[in-house]
Amino acid sequence: MKSKAIVTLADSNYFELLLELIASIKKHKESENVSICVLDAGLDEKQIEILKNKTDIIKKAKWDIQVPSYKVAGKEWLKSQVSRAFLPDYFPEFEKYLWIDCDAWVNSWDSVELYFKACENGKLGITQTIGAGYRILTRVQWILGKIAVIKSQNYKHAKKSGFSESTARKIAFAPHLNIGVFSLEKKSKCWKLWQEILSKALASGGIFGSEGLAINIAVYDRNVDAEFLPLYCNWIASNVLPKFDIEKETFVEPYLPHNKIGIMHLAAGLWKNNKDMRTNKDIKVTIQTVQGSELQKSLRYGKV
Repeated sequence: MKSKAIVTLADSNYFELLLELIASIKKHKESENVSICVLDAGLDEKQIEILKNKTDIIKKAKWDIQVPSYKVAGKEWLKSQVSRAFLPDYFPEFEKYLWIDCDAWVNSWDSVELYFKACENGKLGITQTIGAGYRILTRVQWILGKIAVIKSQNYKHAKKSGFSESTARKIAFAPHLNIGVFSLEKKSKCWKLWQEILSKALASGGIFGSEGLAINIAVYDRNVDAEFLPLYCNWIASNVLPKFDIEKETFVEPYLPHNKIGIMHLAAGLWKNNKDMRTNKDIKVTIQTVQGSELQKSLRYGKV
């Protein structure tokens, strides 16, 4: 019986990305010791049949915390904002969980191992979105050229969701935690606290981003024990583009020592002519190489 699972969620629109994520996992021999589990948030019957031969367990995603129907508005994929906080309820047979958004893919298995190591002893394994090359951490509006009005998204989201001024300020300037890739043990106390904070966020605020807000509050306000992993473990390409190493034929961090990207994450999309690379596999962007040249490349798995 396998004790570790990689879990993701998708609807029919992201099915192709889901297949690419699964393929990127299975490419590594070490994946034989890990189960692949999928939460269905709107896949069609044909897609589910295809997945049965590629995954270990498929479960229908639920609204684990009830939200008003007007907030859902037919967007079943929004279940991902809730269900990832309840993974032990869906897949109780595992001891460790690594969640990877379906718009991400595994480039190096070392990062997978780091996440499973990071969550030992009840810790949350996660990556902060801050590092070399990040030029803007929060937006500022200047009034009369002298007075700065801070436009922290975390602060605004926390206040809109009914959290106290004290809590909102604690997360306002803290490095944002992207919940698109994280790891937790089944026995971790983080699950219950995360669920409690998420319930409050959903009661007053919107659905999208609520699970991320809740985990940021859990860590920065409620002091959940976290193991912060390197940026290459959850490389969000829309923040900083990677470089490509022609000799090693792989994506790497753009700055020395050019660590190999572990998990490539296309969160927020990579856009060209109003088209998103996540839904258009033909989209390519200009990528600098370690060797000093430029290439037109896709950042999707299988299109490198």
